[in-house]
Amino acid sequence: MPSSNRQLAKPRALRPGDTVGIVAPASNIKQLDLEAGCAALRRAGYNPIYLDSILEQDLYFAGSVARRASELQDMFANNDVRAIVCGRGGYGANYLLKALDRQIIEAHPKIFVGYSDLTSLLTYFTVGAFVTFHGPMAAKDWALEDGVDLPSWHAAVSGSVPWDVPINADTQALIEGDADGVLNGGCLSIVVAALGTPYEIQTEGAILFLEDIAAKPYQIDRMLMQLKLAGKLDAVRGIVFGEMLSCVQSTNQSYTLQEVVTRIVGDLGVPVAFGLRSGHVTSRNITLPFGVQARLSVGSGKVKLRILEAAVRP
Repeated sequence: MPSSNRQLAKPRALRPGDTVGIVAPASNIKQLDLEAGCAALRRAGYNPIYLDSILEQDLYFAGSVARRASELQDMFANNDVRAIVCGRGGYGANYLLKALDRQIIEAHPKIFVGYSDLTSLLTYFTVGAFVTFHGPMAAKDWALEDGVDLPSWHAAVSGSVPWDVPINADTQALIEGDADGVLNGGCLSIVVAALGTPYEIQTEGAILFLEDIAAKPYQIDRMLMQLKLAGKLDAVRGIVFGEMLSCVQSTNQSYTLQEVVTRIVGDLGVPVAFGLRSGHVTSRNITLPFGVQARLSVGSGKVKLRILEAAVRP
């Protein structure tokens, strides 16, 4: 992995009429979901394409490691493709980390969008390579009615600056404060799984976004403590949690997840918010650019996340 101090490249902006390559780097996808997502991308003004092999299945993967790595590299190398959107997450993107030719990919920085298991690749590309995008996937959010937050999508991929990330009404201010930093993060369980490997996340100076799904509060506790004990929270500037869907022990538990996370991060001296709708969400998945400067403001009853730097070049 290259140095995290290296200036990140910025991909070209995405415009109406541009070609979007759909890839499946992790779990297998369903054809009907893929077709529904492609139809939505066409309605949004883009030209989605994918390889016939995208529907292959090997156990719970979208085909072999070789197929998935070749598909991803081909999309980066294809000059007609302006952006790459993952079909879905699931599991298996970590298999690609040693299989990819990083030189080929770095020579063609492009908008790369995904979340969940694709956190492995978001981190891999963001460390010393180029800006990435934590946002809606083709056979998941784009395939759903009201699955994509279009204002944040357009702001992120078109190069708007500055712009405010849409904050839903139930986003909560856990610890007040203001901070500037580089927005980074992803799915908590994937972030933690990479600790101790050459592919672990770099968090110094970060506004750290963390989200997950169906993890019990004690599991969230354990993963946050692992990040803390690994020193990954020592130099963060702020923390924003996602919706954390279904992260409950039981419906009648006597505590909240907000209380759990506050006990762990409350002594860091940084602003903390909870409930940003990106990744595993109820609806309208928000696109977050990773690797750009952002400002987090958490006050009494209000949360504001402003993107200060364009994520793409013209």
